[in-house]
Amino acid sequence: MPKVQQHAEREILSPTSLCDSKGNLNPAAIGYSRKPLIDSNLSGHFMRKKKWNYWCIYGEDIMFSASIRHMDYTVICSVYFVDYETQRFFEKTITVSLSQRVHMPNQVLETINFSNDDMSMHLLHIQSETHMKVMISNFDGDFLQADLQIEHPANDESLNVVIPWNRQLFHHTAKHHIMPTSGFVKVGDKHYNFNSEDSYAVLDYGRGVWPRKASRKWAVASQRLGTQRIGLNFGGMWTDGTGMTENAVFVDGHMSKISEDVIFKHDETDLMKPWNITSKFSPDVSLTFTPFLQREANIKVGFVNMTGYQMVGYFNGFVHLDDGSCLSITQLLGSIEDHKAKW
Repeated sequence: MPKVQQHAEREILSPTSLCDSKGNLNPAAIGYSRKPLIDSNLSGHFMRKKKWNYWCIYGEDIMFSASIRHMDYTVICSVYFVDYETQRFFEKTITVSLSQRVHMPNQVLETINFSNDDMSMHLLHIQSETHMKVMISNFDGDFLQADLQIEHPANDESLNVVIPWNRQLFHHTAKHHIMPTSGFVKVGDKHYNFNSEDSYAVLDYGRGVWPRKASRKWAVASQRLGTQRIGLNFGGMWTDGTGMTENAVFVDGHMSKISEDVIFKHDETDLMKPWNITSKFSPDVSLTFTPFLQREANIKVGFVNMTGYQMVGYFNGFVHLDDGSCLSITQLLGSIEDHKAKW
């Protein structure tokens, strides 16, 4: 029997603009959709707009990430990788002059290109695929080359949600999960292959107008578990009290939307201790996350001061799906991020 949500979020079923003619939040955009229907037509709000495309690919041997973040007054490009076995980690972050005019499109699945002497990043979206090509001449003393093909299965659903703080402060986030990925990443003489049967990408697309200070937690996984493709997406703090969440579970492309807030419980003094994620009122979500690696990222550029911790580890527990069934989670590789920003 399908479960009854304690709070029902509005589902958007047709294309909608994020903003009105004054650049403020369009009330008709508040809600979520299973396909990318929101046009992120941001305007105005000088120095307050935030735009980013963050990609993370969970391979058999490594986790690889490439991101572009446009802050209105600076552009930050970042690439990192984690070798699960050796726990080798390195991250390359550069800031880009606004004179280079990095274009951040209004639609979730559109092409983005960036290139300078330090880094090139090409995200070409064509015919239900994203072709990712990244090159860095000096990546921890090595040459890095990534050439990945990310599939967007036609019938897969995604989480696209508009979070409203008020008419002047709001954010459109799109979380696309369990996208089969093939290709390679080469770091120096080390070659890592990605097989579409076992490697999956996650896209975190964001467009919005944020307050000066913000905190958020994000739990994510995209893996094959037995014969199923499983994706987890849980967020906390930044969505609390808005009536909307970014909480969802994906099973073989179908999304079960969770309209209830979740609570992250962990030891603030030791982020490597196990974390617990539970639904606020119901027993629908009960997960334990056990980290094996911690990544720290601190970015201070002009007005931007961001501190982030990302723990890589395994999820165990269960989640109740929208059809009333219980999905058991056992040793599902993923990560939890804890971010604080003054921007």
